[in-house]
Amino acid sequence: MTTVQPTRQDLANKVSLTGKVTINPVFGLVAPVKGQVRYLDVKTPTSTPTKPTRVASVWVSGKATRIEVPAGAVFAGRLVDDRSNVTVGMPIVSAKMIGYGLVADLDGAQAYQIAEGLATVQAQIKNGPGPFPCKVLGTIAALPAGTIPDPPAAPPAAPQPGASAAPPIVVRPDEQGKTEPSEPTGLRVVCTAPADVKLINGATATLEVVTQRAAGVLTLPVEAVAGVQGKGKVDVVGPDGVRQTTEVVLGLSDGKVVEIKSGLTGTETVAVPGPNLPAAKPGEGDPNAPMGGK
Repeated sequence: MTTVQPTRQDLANKVSLTGKVTINPVFGLVAPVKGQVRYLDVKTPTSTPTKPTRVASVWVSGKATRIEVPAGAVFAGRLVDDRSNVTVGMPIVSAKMIGYGLVADLDGAQAYQIAEGLATVQAQIKNGPGPFPCKVLGTIAALPAGTIPDPPAAPPAAPQPGASAAPPIVVRPDEQGKTEPSEPTGLRVVCTAPADVKLINGATATLEVVTQRAAGVLTLPVEAVAGVQGKGKVDVVGPDGVRQTTEVVLGLSDGKVVEIKSGLTGTETVAVPGPNLPAAKPGEGDPNAPMGGK
């Protein structure tokens, strides 16, 4: 019989994503509070902004919370109607990063897995630079198509005294440099590399998202534990060699070891592999089984 003893170590829960280098990626900004969004008329910049650009505010109880596109990016569209009621975390503005970014598409399971843990992202370019820290932009939520309203028409000039009446002159807005509204996107992570990292558009990259960290926690190999989240069981081996199944509370896991939050002191000897969970009774775990068990 193989046995192990719990050990203490630092642990990180990581999610690995496949992405690529992209020019001018679009990202979304969300409502930081629940309230009514009111947009500003944003002028098309003549160069890449070096300061944040205020594009909207969310109003609640007479107080406004500013929404700003960060420096290095430009406004790319409104995602809801002006004066709409919005909730916390709802995407309300799209922005376009000027330059290179790294984009990784997500599925729904990955999105929920990393939603609360995007503070630390490391990137590696395939056959290229890395690993390096990658700064996350905006939200991972899917974005609808953006809209950009036409600028307000200039008031007609007053006629000069004594001038003959003439048909009004229709002035067409200058299309050169006009911001195009953003296209819809799926769930994805957008991040930027440090300035000294050489990027090539279209290059494949891997993004490693650390969702949680824990220092000096009690751990066991995953093979010694029955269960994957929350509650689990281990077989503690006594001095006489007899196994006794013990319930434990599980925490983080990196796929090799799992955190034991409670149930063990750290001095025990634990059997590997762990206990076998009992087979499910007929109807248990079957979404198509009739309710009531009969």
